[in-house]
Amino acid sequence: MATTLLRKTVLTAAGLTAAAGGIAGPAIAAQATPAEKAATQVTTDRRGHGERELNVDYEAQPNFYYCGPAATRNALSVQGKNIDVDAMAREMGTTENGTNSINDITPVLNKETGKTDAYHSVEIKDSKADDKQTDRLRADIVRTIDNGRAVVANIAGTTTDTDGNTHSFEGGHYISVVGYRDNGKIVTIADSANPNTASYRVTVDNLADWIATRGYSAS
Repeated sequence: MATTLLRKTVLTAAGLTAAAGGIAGPAIAAQATPAEKAATQVTTDRRGHGERELNVDYEAQPNFYYCGPAATRNALSVQGKNIDVDAMAREMGTTENGTNSINDITPVLNKETGKTDAYHSVEIKDSKADDKQTDRLRADIVRTIDNGRAVVANIAGTTTDTDGNTHSFEGGHYISVVGYRDNGKIVTIADSANPNTASYRVTVDNLADWIATRGYSAS
């Protein structure tokens, strides 16, 4: 299926370096080394106030091309699941070239969630997300997180978080979206690339443009 959603994703060493410099957010505690799991921090559920954060048992990716399996593993951890990233990689067909697309991740999320229709893939085909695509992303994130699940997104390029730090993955990368505030206008990212930037927040507009030409998996 030759669509832009199926573009190969490779997290380069340069991308790992460029991601450094952020500040870990409240939903995830950073870890000392990629091999160690971080302790999670409980965050109050405030859906009635337009915000919610899921508890993540964060784990950094062990190499430069495991961002897909690691993002999926972190996303599933909010459901209390702990699945080995090597097992994830085998299921997704991950190689040193990365994980082909979000379409390889959605079936794994469904399998491990225990429901065939828990997740579906959504593509943002254009080079920049329009208002309709951004509004859908925002609604998908809020609904998925309110259902107690995290979103997995395939991103590429550079974005700036709400603290003014830049995160650059020109070759592509996978991240988890594990929280929102202001009714979804700002979202919390769990990023497996670097435990020093395990968590940060971005506007949903920036996230939509970061996903553009690729896709995400949501309820």
